[in-house]
Amino acid sequence: MKRLLALLIFVTAVANAQYSVKGTMTPPEESDWVILYKIEGAKQKFISNSTIVFEDVNIGGNTQKVGRFELNLPPDAKEGAYRVTYRNSGAGFVDFFFNKENIEFVFNPVYPEESIVFTKSRENKVYREYLDAIATMQRSIDSLQVEYLKNEDKKFKKAYKKAYKEQGEIQEIYEGKSEGMLVNTFIEASKPTNSSSIFDDTQEYLDYVVSNFFKNVDFSNSKLYSSPFIVDKITNYVFYLNIAESQSAQQKLYNESIAKVMGLVKDKKVRKEVIEYLITRFANARNSEIVDGLFTNYYDKLPSNFQDQKFRDDKVALLRATVGRTAPDFSWKEGENEYKLSSLNDGEKYLLVFWSTGCSHCLKEIPQLHSFMKTHNKTSVIAFGIEQAEPEWTAYIKKLDGWHNAIGTHPDNKWENEVVRTYQLVGTPTYFILNKDKKIIAMPNSFEDVKDYFVNSSADKE
Repeated sequence: MKRLLALLIFVTAVANAQYSVKGTMTPPEESDWVILYKIEGAKQKFISNSTIVFEDVNIGGNTQKVGRFELNLPPDAKEGAYRVTYRNSGAGFVDFFFNKENIEFVFNPVYPEESIVFTKSRENKVYREYLDAIATMQRSIDSLQVEYLKNEDKKFKKAYKKAYKEQGEIQEIYEGKSEGMLVNTFIEASKPTNSSSIFDDTQEYLDYVVSNFFKNVDFSNSKLYSSPFIVDKITNYVFYLNIAESQSAQQKLYNESIAKVMGLVKDKKVRKEVIEYLITRFANARNSEIVDGLFTNYYDKLPSNFQDQKFRDDKVALLRATVGRTAPDFSWKEGENEYKLSSLNDGEKYLLVFWSTGCSHCLKEIPQLHSFMKTHNKTSVIAFGIEQAEPEWTAYIKKLDGWHNAIGTHPDNKWENEVVRTYQLVGTPTYFILNKDKKIIAMPNSFEDVKDYFVNSSADKE
């Protein structure tokens, strides 16, 4: 009877056991909370949250403040990739793998990826050891390849072969060391794809890197999809590996790299997530041409039940005012005269600037812009004031002779004005350059960029 009772107690304890995730920040982040997510491809699923406890600890005779937190995972928590975030915005997170074990780590929140050290968790210790070892050898191999392209000395060729062999041995060691573990899948997928022999030609080397980038990635492996791995690989391939000097060449490379990725992704659910991820990245970069192509060539060809109309509408709205689009229309009055952007015909080009009398930066730039544009009088200027009320704006625009001056207000919040929302404005001054047909041809980031455009482009000067 006692043995049966003991067994029941043991089984109950195991069934109710929770797994803990403990982190130590040194130095601590200013935030006082952390959130735990399960990573599912390009998306995050909320699991739990906790507060950060700040402590003073003695390290080497010196008192140092650290931040500690603890999060719990239920006994039935799924294995896979998880993320702890500690900032409201910007990069502020650490990723790790969970496979039915407690996890503890220490990191510097300023550069978490480079500083994280796992003090508990066999899976994560092995994976970090592997990443560090393989990256060290990769830097050596890359360095030798670059040096050989500069100077075809046989010593670099010999050293390359040795480094290549050593890296292969490291790969074998960690594939064996991680056998039966969750991270084994990621170690195998991370196997370097270097050529066994050094390249004599730079272009051949670059072509090899691009063509073999996904060589060891199994796009049918669900474990890889249920982690940041696939998304990170796609991001590096599309946005960082394929770089061109001109805008037109870059757009061509984007399209080619996207086609390569989409040719590898077969699962409909994953395909949808990858397309939505790429659309979001390019939409945030205001690259309407690529976004249009992603919708037409890939998203629209998904089964209808995989398409999200709200997602589409949100992205289309975000790109209504971007390069390649016709500028959204609006109207205004100047005295007794009614004007409409689409109907203006007094310029070979148009400069549309959104500004505000409540913006100190605008009050500095607008007079400079007014003076500068006098030497470019074949370009018509439309200055749109984003204001809470009209009196101050009315007085100020007397200085802006020769311009079209429009105003947009809102009874509660000037940023809620319809034109402001249509143009997706988040700050002032904001500039758009339009051609004679009111198509947006440039979006300078600053007054200096405006000057650079008119000085170095084909815009006529007088």
